[in-house]
Amino acid sequence: MAGLRWVTYDDFAAHVGETFEVTQGRGLSVVLIDASVTTEAGGPGPEGQERLQFSLVFRGPAPALPQASYALAHEALGELELFLVPIGADADGVRYEAAFA
Repeated sequence: MAGLRWVTYDDFAAHVGETFEVTQGRGLSVVLIDASVTTEAGGPGPEGQERLQFSLVFRGPAPALPQASYALAHEALGELELFLVPIGADADGVRYEAAFA
């Protein structure tokens, strides 16, 4: 399983519209549909790095996955673990948010 690692808004901003595979045997993928950053400082990283708070919104098929940490794989970013929270559903599927402080 992918481990947690320090990521920033800049790691994801160029990948809006791209697919991330849920790698835990679920046989599904989610698409990054939005990445937004705030002007609020986040907490310090493991080596004292700084980042602004940011969030990612993904869309996937119904039914919704439960709120939990999921290993995701992306062609350019590799494997990473994100805590996804379902935030709503519509005719296009279920939206999930991953927030970073």
